[in-house]
Amino acid sequence: MLRLLSIEPRIIVPTVDENRRADESTEMFLQRVAISKGEVVYRDAFFEVPLVSADTIVLCEDTIIGKPVDRVDAFGMLKRLSDNVHEVLTGISILYKGTSHYDFARTCVEFTEISDNEINYYLDNENYQDKAGAYAIQGKASVFVKKIDGCYFNVMGFPLNLFYNMLKRIGIELFK
Repeated sequence: MLRLLSIEPRIIVPTVDENRRADESTEMFLQRVAISKGEVVYRDAFFEVPLVSADTIVLCEDTIIGKPVDRVDAFGMLKRLSDNVHEVLTGISILYKGTSHYDFARTCVEFTEISDNEINYYLDNENYQDKAGAYAIQGKASVFVKKIDGCYFNVMGFPLNLFYNMLKRIGIELFK
């Protein structure tokens, strides 16, 4: 059924006690077995593999600026960032060997003043819809950046140095 959704599953058959316990209700039996299968597969097949998740936000004047809902929203976001300083924060979580590790990066970005014509040109020519703050520093918005203090890759959405150092702290050496 997953293939109907264009998902190619990797099938791993877990070793789990699927016998119903005397004091278990049907619902509790089903819950125990379903959860146990996932835990066993995670422990046996993925326990040694780090699971990484991250999220990036833009913070301007103590207000979180997320992804724009439409062009008008994007225009307003860029207008607010114009001739202003904002922060980009990215949180990284690594689940490894049953333990969750978390850290975040903070980068200050100062934009020059951006005219309405420049904002409209940018919105006409760049993908802003899935970008926190409605911009991608690695694209045409790079010309709006007057100053940056912190990790450039954080502003792109994934602070590589932080991630690399988190891996080292939990005992994963990439460069041996």
